[in-house]
Amino acid sequence: MSDENEYQKEASSLQPGQTVTIIDEQNALTLTEISHACSVQTGYIIELVDEGLITPEIATEEHEPHRWRFSGAQMRRARTALRLQSDLGINLAGVALALQLLDEIETLQMRLNVLNNW
Repeated sequence: MSDENEYQKEASSLQPGQTVTIIDEQNALTLTEISHACSVQTGYIIELVDEGLITPEIATEEHEPHRWRFSGAQMRRARTALRLQSDLGINLAGVALALQLLDEIETLQMRLNVLNNW
C-alpha cells in the first residue's frame, strides 16, 4: 500500500477530538518519540526491537535503547504490530509472521506494477 493511501485510510478513521502525530520522514525518532507517536510505553518498543519486528536506524552493538533512532517506516510498522495485537489478539510470533507476509505482498505488488508499466 502506498504511503499516500495509508495516510488517507488513517485520516478517514479519525474520530472527532482525536489528535494526529505528523512524522517528518527525514528526521529519525528517538525511543521516547516513537513510543509517544504509537501511544505505548517504551518497553513495548524495546520488545518489538528485541523480537526483530522493528529495527532502529542507528543501532549499537550493546543494548543501548537511548541511542536508537527510528524512521517513519519503522514507526508505521510498530503501529501495525500494535493494531494486530490489540485488534486481533495476535501474539508477537503471529505478528512477526503477519508483518512478513505483508512485506511479501508489498514486494509482489511493486513487481506487478513494474511489469504492468513495462
